[in-house]
Amino acid sequence: MSLPGKWHPVRAELDGQPAPELALERMEFHLTATTYAVHFGGEAYDCGTFTHTETTIHLTAQKGPHAGRVITAIYQLAGDRLRICYGLDGTAPAEFKTAPNSARYLVTYRRHTI
Repeated sequence: MSLPGKWHPVRAELDGQPAPELALERMEFHLTATTYAVHFGGEAYDCGTFTHTETTIHLTAQKGPHAGRVITAIYQLAGDRLRICYGLDGTAPAEFKTAPNSARYLVTYRRHTI
């Protein structure tokens, strides 16, 4: 199984707080071999390029609120589920966990199937 595809969040939390259901319902995460795009309500919100190893992903934002930044994250891919913990403060997370003021965003995505 590979990373490219269209992913829908099924669960997310930021700094220890769950994301609103409405936000999850409206979001899509698209990956190609080297690019990513986050869509809200069908509109591209954040996009750029990425590289990855077996456990780490580096997203370089070119458009959106993180433009010009590199966000490092850890990920796990198992079947149709992709779990990513983003380090929003520029550091790589050590575990799949958030806490108050941690600058961590943890999302579990489900692969969209046609």
